[in-house]
Amino acid sequence: MLSILIPTYDYTCYKLVYDLHQQAESLGIAYEIIVVEDGSHYPVSIIANHKIIELSNCRHIQHKENMGRAAIRNFLIDESKGDMLLFMDADGKVVSEEFLKKYVEAGKEHDVVCGGICHPDVCYNPHKQLRWKYEKRYEEKHGYISQQFRSFCFMVSREVAQKVRFDERFKMYGYEDVLFGKELEKAGYKIHGIENPLMNSDIEDNDVFLKKTEEALKTAHRFQKEIGDDVTIVHIYNKYRGMGWAMRVFFAMFKGVMKHNLLSSKPSLSLFSLYKLCYYSTL
Repeated sequence: MLSILIPTYDYTCYKLVYDLHQQAESLGIAYEIIVVEDGSHYPVSIIANHKIIELSNCRHIQHKENMGRAAIRNFLIDESKGDMLLFMDADGKVVSEEFLKKYVEAGKEHDVVCGGICHPDVCYNPHKQLRWKYEKRYEEKHGYISQQFRSFCFMVSREVAQKVRFDERFKMYGYEDVLFGKELEKAGYKIHGIENPLMNSDIEDNDVFLKKTEEALKTAHRFQKEIGDDVTIVHIYNKYRGMGWAMRVFFAMFKGVMKHNLLSSKPSLSLFSLYKLCYYSTL
């Protein structure tokens, strides 16, 4: 049985669930789809998501309090019944008619499967250029499959998921999936990549993405012993730690100038990397 598990926070994911439901029905497999509102407050999205209960084998659960990105996934593991668990973020968009089929076939031979993440080829919104350019450059360098484990969309067997859990100390945004990937490998489980991406259909505004990046860097700093040098910025900072004072001075002087560029319609990715490194040096 396949369990499709979708945590959401103030986001309408009915279309995603509908598309997955249609594919599951056409495959004729045993399945369930569970959507959990992790402390959502936006009535419009909650009401829209609740309509999924009208679809067969679909459940909608509401949590009044936010459990956090790690705890909500562990909750979904315990709540599900399938022997294969397919996790995905609520802002995903199915772009292949064989999306579920490829995951199901790969799951017959592998315990952990990642199909990758893709982004639209064009972004016309001038306020969303930072995240879009950042992700598209990564795709150009590495393809859809991330070098680091990303929880945007992946499948894991129940046997593995019961042995390797998400670390519930991770409450803030960022890197709980990187640690989960490290724990999988430490336990001897190989992460198998397939070219079967789910599209990120909700690219954040520049200011929102920059704030989330800062929050992620705080998380990386707090859990630097656990994550180690798997985070590029942490690796670079540790390599040049002796220059940390200079980074902090530079950041104090030019933070405003850098932010002005990063929040513009033409953000520099090189400047973004410098901003992250200098911000990390202040933590």
